Amino acid sequence: MKLSQFKFDLPDELIANHPKENRDESRMMVINRRKKTIEHKSFKDILDYFNEGDVFVINNTKVFPARLYGEKEKTGAKIEVFLLRELDKDSRLWDVLVDPARKIRIGNKLYFGEDESLVAEVIDNTTSRGRTLRFLFDGPYEEFKKTIKELGETPLPKIHNRETLPEDEYRYQTIYAKHEGAVAAPTAGMHFSKILMKQLEILGVKFAEITLHPGLGNFRPIEVEDLTKHKVDSEELHITAEASKTINKAKAGKHRICAVGTTSLKALETAVSITGDIKPYNNWTNKFIFPPYEFKTAGALITNFHLSMSPMLMTVSAYLGYDFTKEVYDVAIKEKYKFFTYGDAMLII
Repeated sequence: MKLSQFKFDLPDELIANHPKENRDESRMMVINRRKKTIEHKSFKDILDYFNEGDVFVINNTKVFPARLYGEKEKTGAKIEVFLLRELDKDSRLWDVLVDPARKIRIGNKLYFGEDESLVAEVIDNTTSRGRTLRFLFDGPYEEFKKTIKELGETPLPKIHNRETLPEDEYRYQTIYAKHEGAVAAPTAGMHFSKILMKQLEILGVKFAEITLHPGLGNFRPIEVEDLTKHKVDSEELHITAEASKTINKAKAGKHRICAVGTTSLKALETAVSITGDIKPYNNWTNKFIFPPYEFKTAGALITNFHLSMSPMLMTVSAYLGYDFTKEVYDVAIKEKYKFFTYGDAMLII
């Protein structure tokens, strides 16, 4: 498959720049892969498609305030620092992106906060756009993380072209977010409200929690036409023995496994054994799923409507079938479904 095969025109007004008032009131397109049918529902209607014993695999990663604004020493030039991942806890070493990158050199110091309460030194140029920073912070680790949280902003994708609002801190997050480490939210899970999850539990549906920390690779443009040549950023993945047991038991009982989001689907396909069971997993994954691909795990997928040429769109195309995905997206645009971060949902069964 070629990158250009995943290009489509999306009117700007169909990108949802703000969340709906209530999480579970998004629209939901329901697609039956076998029957090739399309239904138009509300996300609350998800209750009608699952039964006792079915399992939802949810990603409990938590987005941290990864975007910092600082000034370069001496010149006072404004610099944006995007925290990608912590490299070493004790030495306060971080892998980051800086913008504008051309202004930053090894040895430069950056100051953050009105009182310059946080200082970082550039110690390495790791990639053409990336840097390694060491934060010069003498206090305890908890105090350091608190300072980052106070100075940082929710890393809302820049395509939304608006200031980050206080509501983004909790709305650009699932209600079951637990383990901090993501710089991109697993957006499919953002449609679940506490009430809806309780209703699913009453129905007899179980939740298996996994942790995959989505990185910035989800938003970076793919720069090669031949998708087999695309290098994916590695992401940290944890699947507990308990979650594996819940999924495997449901599978053995012929119950439906539903991956909530392409991150959960990627996690399952990373940890699946030759026999089709899910193994406990504590490592990194750089799995990139695009058509053609034979899935061994989930019998259903909840996802959002994705942007043109994005890796998430390619994963959905692999799951639903390339031609049918094109048809579905044509319908979504015609019916004015909302796309991306705060957009509407799709249930594929």
